[in-house]
Amino acid sequence: MRKEAVRMGTRIGAVIGGIFFLVFGAVPGFHFGSYATLVLLSKLFGGPLQPTTPVRVLTVIGIILGIFSIASACIVLGAIFGTLVGYLTEAFAGGKKKQ
Repeated sequence: MRKEAVRMGTRIGAVIGGIFFLVFGAVPGFHFGSYATLVLLSKLFGGPLQPTTPVRVLTVIGIILGIFSIASACIVLGAIFGTLVGYLTEAFAGGKKKQ
């Protein structure tokens, strides 16, 4: 019973983390991914960037990495929080268990 409560808490927490990402994290992931890529490319190439095809492709790759990074962080943190809630639920409900 204990493992089931913890697993359910982990799954619910991961789903809540995914919903939190969809509501609050998609736009910042897009923004931070593109900004970080452009800063990195301007440092590597030494100045302002021209909008060429390789720069655009690398910017899109940076955007995808930014979105996936924030999504994974939200889902993992949600799962950790859900696991904690599962353990707390089991701790408080464990004393009232029938035999």
